[in-house]
Amino acid sequence: MNYKIAVLPGDGIGPEVMQQGTDVLQQVAKLYGFGVELEKGIVGGASIDVHGKPLTDSVLQLCKGSDGVLLGAMGGPKWDGLDYSIRPERALLALRQELGLFANLRPVKLFSALAAASTLKKEVVEGTDLLVVRELTGGIYFGQPKGVTQLPDGTERGINTEVYTTPEIERIAHVAFQAALKRRQKVTSVDKANVLEVTELWRRVVTRVHTNEGYAAIQLEHTLVDNCAMQLIRNPKQFDVLVTTNMFGDILSDEAAMLTGSIGMLPSASLGGKVGMYEPVHGSAPDISEQDKANPLATILSVAMMLRHSLDQSSAADRIEQSVEDVLNQGYRTADIQENNCRLVGCNEMGRLVRDKIANLKG
Repeated sequence: MNYKIAVLPGDGIGPEVMQQGTDVLQQVAKLYGFGVELEKGIVGGASIDVHGKPLTDSVLQLCKGSDGVLLGAMGGPKWDGLDYSIRPERALLALRQELGLFANLRPVKLFSALAAASTLKKEVVEGTDLLVVRELTGGIYFGQPKGVTQLPDGTERGINTEVYTTPEIERIAHVAFQAALKRRQKVTSVDKANVLEVTELWRRVVTRVHTNEGYAAIQLEHTLVDNCAMQLIRNPKQFDVLVTTNMFGDILSDEAAMLTGSIGMLPSASLGGKVGMYEPVHGSAPDISEQDKANPLATILSVAMMLRHSLDQSSAADRIEQSVEDVLNQGYRTADIQENNCRLVGCNEMGRLVRDKIANLKG
């Protein structure tokens, strides 16, 4: 098998962590006997600097014609003064919409070696293994009307609209229930049904899918988003699969990231269309760009997710994930997860250590 992969490094630390991810991808391709053709494109701020817009038609077509998309982080203070319509992050929203990526999967699994790296007590976070299923192409980020208008008295009014339809809720509910069937068979649906009519609809539709679509084996519970935020800190181990709206998922998944010790540890998969997109959850971190300080593990783990979900190469994905865990167990850390008595390494060295483990791992 030969696979075409669109590689979009992005801005800030994006190119650094992406290099480590693609090196790992090419390594496991050789080990497991499949081919990968990597074709790079520029997006976000890098694209603005060259083309005047964050996503070009040629890069979009590259993504649509690929078997998977690896995406780095986008944005930075350099482009903050631009109009919202052409800021780097608009490329991310456009890619999700154009590729039909309505489901974002963010696994939040604490590697046992990093239990002390979390800002929470070890006994609270140890054993955390949950999955955030975030609806990705609806909600307040896409709803109309939106924008800022000037009122007759000279003041301004900003509007964003939270909108969900029954089919949008149904399809993300199915993703969550299907994921739970392969895990611990529990789904927590997160909403704000006590004050937001749109999420009252969300709750009703999720309940109906659970009742009528053959998911009786799944335990379903509903919780309000503010309570969920509290419970993630109080007792994260109670959760298996969290399913929620675009905005709530954006916020809760970043909160959950800190359970693992660093947002630099979290991969993600955006699915739903013919082509999946895989990216680290962290941002572009321009303050440490080109200093060999970035943590590449989220990108490397995103490669593993692509191998599993898009390329049907689960054995290669398992090998990567085991190698990451082994490196952490040996005490190697980048700055964001540094602990006492651990060996501090940079981005390039962490990538090399993972590749060495991949090469020497049995099986």
